[in-house]
Amino acid sequence: MSQVQDFLVELGTEELPPKILAKLAGAFHDNITAQLTDANLSFEDSEWFATPRRLAVRVCQLQTRQADKTMDRQGPAVAAAFDADGNPKPAAIGFAKSCGVDVSDLNRVATDKGERLAYQLNVPGQATTELLPAIVEQSLKKLPLPKVMRWGDSSVEFIRPPHWLLMMLGNQIVDANILDLTASNQTFGHRFHHPEAITINDTNDYEQLLLEAKVNVSFESRKATIRQQVEAIAEQQKAIAVIEDDLLEEVAALVEWPVALTGNFDKTFLQVPSEALIATMQADQKYFHLVDNNNQLLPQFITVSNIESRRPESVIAGNERVIRPRLADAMFFYQADCKKPLAGYIDKLQSILFQKKLGTLFDKTQRVKHLASEIAGQLNADKALAERAAELCKCDLMSGMVYEFPELQGIMGRYYATNDGEHADVAAAMDEVYMPRFAGDQLPETKTGIAIALADRLDTLVGIFGIGQAPSGAKDPFALRRAALGTLRIIVERELPLDLSQLIDTSIESFGDIIEQPTTKTQLLEFFAARSLAWYQDKGISTQVIQSVTELNISQPLDQDRRIHAVAEFNTMDAADSLAAANKRVSNILAKSEVSLDDLSVDQSLLTEQAEKTLHQDLSNMADDVAQHVSNADYTKALQQLSSLKMVIDNFFDNVMVNAEDPSVKNNRLALLKQLRDMFVSIADIALLQK
Repeated sequence: MSQVQDFLVELGTEELPPKILAKLAGAFHDNITAQLTDANLSFEDSEWFATPRRLAVRVCQLQTRQADKTMDRQGPAVAAAFDADGNPKPAAIGFAKSCGVDVSDLNRVATDKGERLAYQLNVPGQATTELLPAIVEQSLKKLPLPKVMRWGDSSVEFIRPPHWLLMMLGNQIVDANILDLTASNQTFGHRFHHPEAITINDTNDYEQLLLEAKVNVSFESRKATIRQQVEAIAEQQKAIAVIEDDLLEEVAALVEWPVALTGNFDKTFLQVPSEALIATMQADQKYFHLVDNNNQLLPQFITVSNIESRRPESVIAGNERVIRPRLADAMFFYQADCKKPLAGYIDKLQSILFQKKLGTLFDKTQRVKHLASEIAGQLNADKALAERAAELCKCDLMSGMVYEFPELQGIMGRYYATNDGEHADVAAAMDEVYMPRFAGDQLPETKTGIAIALADRLDTLVGIFGIGQAPSGAKDPFALRRAALGTLRIIVERELPLDLSQLIDTSIESFGDIIEQPTTKTQLLEFFAARSLAWYQDKGISTQVIQSVTELNISQPLDQDRRIHAVAEFNTMDAADSLAAANKRVSNILAKSEVSLDDLSVDQSLLTEQAEKTLHQDLSNMADDVAQHVSNADYTKALQQLSSLKMVIDNFFDNVMVNAEDPSVKNNRLALLKQLRDMFVSIADIALLQK
């Protein structure tokens, strides 16, 4: 049995970019384990470590040598390997030489192409220590580095200058030179608390020795420590700490030994919208903010230091000095912006290009105004409010605050519109136009906000598709996939009876001669169908169920949604498989018909078999009810009623010959099947559910 040892590699560097630290460490780990697997080296477990100054991977119970293996090689055909006297030709001699043996040592094997020369090579496994240097080097080269750098007069490139390399298999140093560093068994502790070298004699001591040197190498452990410290401080302050995952991840990537401290800022700054203050604290200083039980921002913050200071009050005072001018800047921008109404920026939108062929932001808002008014009318909302909101919805992009903090677009527009005395729905719509901003985000609440959120997205979709710049592959610079999904979510989750086909037509009209693609509408509806398919698949609905509805080319997302959920429920019924198969059979029969089905109708006098009479009677009895359910969009009840036909349909196919010799009888039965098929297809193409 092969021996096993733990393998540890650590690369020490200058401070690594915090926003990609975890990604780099994970990739380093994945690259190493993948190459170990490719090299047929087994191991039990593996883990990665990361701090601002190091990337490390530990592989547990790694096989210390590859297993020996045999390799069967086939050479030339025997007929081509020897002459008439049995002497080896060059082909045989060359093959033997490549195997490291004489021709006389070669074997012969029978193959589909005749007898061939062959040889079984015994390949001894390599020691793992011989393979690890190349594995680690290749793993580093394959890291997803956004940008590399060189230092001094070295030609070596990496994301940051490296300083040390630790590589050990068990208690043995792996002989390697990577990035101009010679591997050793030494690492280094905290830059200030323990800058001296630390010798690792056993890979299992790695974490503990670094903890003693004020370095917590476990990324997840540091995150947990930060969360615990921040929440403890908040509890002391009788407040609630808001800990966003992205910020927590970034802070954990900035410190090796986290120490949370709380500071204060002047209450005067609370006059500024809280979102602006929070953006300042998070983006610039990486602070966690505190709120009260009513979710109101408090004039306090929590910073996470990378040092355990003997004078923490000095660290706090320094942070308070730093944050004050930044908050003062935010107050200045806000107060300056409030001096000018949002409407005062409308004309300036003419100087900002939205897209070269689609015009300026002003042009866009005018198109959005037209479409939003149409949508508002269909929703029985106030058209005037929708038009006003459309005119103003991009104006906050011209403000000083949004210029400084682009992520506050819409949010600041809401504050400025409120400050200007705009209608409450118009003010809310300034923010709602961007909802949902991401997957799972909240949707607009007001009808005005809904109207411009839809109009803004549809205008972008129609415009970009219309000039032939639809997304391809992974490229989607205008975030059209997100816009389409947001449109679907708003319409479906807000239960809006809107028709995408009609709205696209209205939007196309507003572009005039700008639209270059005659197939814009068709392409867009197909694009929405693809987004819809992915959306419902993410919800766990089967592709067959989704396609049974999308096959009908319904352009009303809410109606489509109701059908899909009704079919999904129907698909769980015992009768579903049989009815799907029957519908498939009916479709095939009707497809082969040589007469025009639209001209056929059922003649009761031609119904001779009891099974077809019963089917016709049952269809006639439920036709009005099913039609009423479909009219009311109660597709679940309609399918439940149709499911009662299972036995009747089975009996029909067991006892009735559709292709009767008498053409009149045959056509009459085709008309009956068409009636059955039409009733199901008024809801979905159930035939596509057949497994």
